[in-house]
Amino acid sequence: MRLLNRDLNLQDVTVMYLTTVVTLVVILVASFQAGSAPGAALPYRVPLDPNGNLQLSWNINYTQQELYLKLRVSHLHYGVVLGMSDRGEIFNADLVVLWSDGERSYFGDAWSDGSGHVTLDSQQDYQLLEVQDTQDGFYLLFRRPFSTCDPRDYVIEEGTVHLIYGLLEEPLPALQKLNLSLIHPGVQRVLLLRPDSPTPPLPPDVRTLEILAPGVTIPEQETTYWCHIYQLPADMPKNHIVMYESVVTRGNEAIVHHMEVFECAPQLENIPQYSGSCDSKMKPRKLNYCRHVLAAWAMGAEAFYYPSDAGLSLGGPGSSRFLRLEVHYHNPLLTTGRQDWSGIRLYYTPTLRKYDAGIMELGLVYTPVMAIPPGMTDFQLTGYCTAKCTQTALPPRGINIFASQLHTHLAGYSVRTVLVRGGQEVEIVQEDKHFSTHYQIIRTLKKIVNVLPGDVLLTRCMYNTEERKRATVGGFGIMEEMCVNYVHYYPRTQLELCKSHVDPEYLQKYFSFINRFQGRETCSCGQADVTEQFTSLAWDNFSSQVLSSLYNTAPITMHCNQSTAELFPVSRGTKRPPLFICESSARACMPLASKGIISTSINKHGKHNFKSMHKQQNREVCFLKDLTATLLLMGLTKWTKTSRLYR
Repeated sequence: MRLLNRDLNLQDVTVMYLTTVVTLVVILVASFQAGSAPGAALPYRVPLDPNGNLQLSWNINYTQQELYLKLRVSHLHYGVVLGMSDRGEIFNADLVVLWSDGERSYFGDAWSDGSGHVTLDSQQDYQLLEVQDTQDGFYLLFRRPFSTCDPRDYVIEEGTVHLIYGLLEEPLPALQKLNLSLIHPGVQRVLLLRPDSPTPPLPPDVRTLEILAPGVTIPEQETTYWCHIYQLPADMPKNHIVMYESVVTRGNEAIVHHMEVFECAPQLENIPQYSGSCDSKMKPRKLNYCRHVLAAWAMGAEAFYYPSDAGLSLGGPGSSRFLRLEVHYHNPLLTTGRQDWSGIRLYYTPTLRKYDAGIMELGLVYTPVMAIPPGMTDFQLTGYCTAKCTQTALPPRGINIFASQLHTHLAGYSVRTVLVRGGQEVEIVQEDKHFSTHYQIIRTLKKIVNVLPGDVLLTRCMYNTEERKRATVGGFGIMEEMCVNYVHYYPRTQLELCKSHVDPEYLQKYFSFINRFQGRETCSCGQADVTEQFTSLAWDNFSSQVLSSLYNTAPITMHCNQSTAELFPVSRGTKRPPLFICESSARACMPLASKGIISTSINKHGKHNFKSMHKQQNREVCFLKDLTATLLLMGLTKWTKTSRLYR
């Protein structure tokens, strides 16, 4: 049964709260035409479900701070639900719903509670503009402000938006009878807000190069990462990539989730030809050295353009002839026999532009010394690109960042890179408060950010490990973590990596302190690697908070790397304010009491009492001074009453 017949118009849909339909149509259509034209003027679109039954198109009106959205449903029965939530949950979601009780049809702004039950919103902020029923499907055109001042509504801002969707297969007597868990909604991620900037023109001598999958039979499994090696001509001269776009095989638009093209390490003379699963044991190890990102696309992304005076080098001296295409197939319906030739189309020119564009890694080094405790809802890690590094490596006029690609693994949910100058955060380079590792694209900045010598770049990542029982350490595995921002900039410099991690010596002090605090006298230094030390800890709120304090205050080791993989001289032994430096002869496993910083005794319960003595004795107290301050800030009196570990 179709919800509405072919002759349906807007007046046939009952609008909430007794607003007269005719008046509403006149007001909304006039406003819509004034702000943005319908139909073809909705340039952005994304398929929502794996079958391609639902498609969302939209346009942005920055002047009015609102979106125009058109939802197409190929086969509509008794209604459709579209919504937004923080992480794609069906709970506490902001919804727009079209539903039918079998006789009449209704459209309204709604929300779901913590159990998924749906309630009509007392403030109606989704405004219906047009309804069409065509041979291609059923269309709803409506608009929504970025921010509505309604606490039940989702604030639409820059960064990833998690869309939820679902179809109603049965009549719905009343909206309050709907529970989202009963309709099994899906999730799609998209950037709803895009930079409001003109598209640079392509040069007249532009050429194209397609890096495509070779007729892959998409595996009958939900998730597949397919790797394919592509070889450039041996004598290819230097060119500039000025634009790239996706090439998606028709019919596979809902399965090809995202794609990336990587350049292999230039020092490798040969890369074995390979086309197969990126996770296969048969994959040649040399493919692991194909990690330099040239292009990245995800479902819903538009073509990516370089600034008119910069381009990314392709070919020529110092580059690799080998590229790796990686395609992520998302096939939850386990579709069989589907062939795919999707990939990336590069637009390049032999007429070199004024500047070479470069790509620089910011954030944290891939190392297990940076870890997230288990059971955390929001744990922050910060990677530093220090003033000494930018002072040494950047040209006098600095560099101009025009795009970036944020990156974490599964536990990361928020990433933010900020520019610090003169000790003050002066500009946000890129931020995504609802980041997902399943949606990683290169994002053009709304405004080019100029980074000068002596500036600092901080990249902060937030993690959620509520469902994990062990610490999540930094590393390359999907269950390990990263905190990275690949920034695209010009002019290119020799600085390719500007990242940090905590000084390992101070991490050993942490392990020693926590083990003694928990009554464990054994010293693990030199006997176990860092991952094993994190695994062996008995995690609680105290040990987690102390680790957070350590990461926020302890000295760091800086990696300021050139494109040749050599280090700039500022890379070793970098400290950051505030400095808490112990004498170099101090050993991490030395009993803390012997340093005159912490005194210990045994209380009547057989547990250790720790008390800070704050002895200076002609030396600076190391990070334990800040640790003591952190314990005071966390509420030392509370700890005294509850655990009797302090006196």
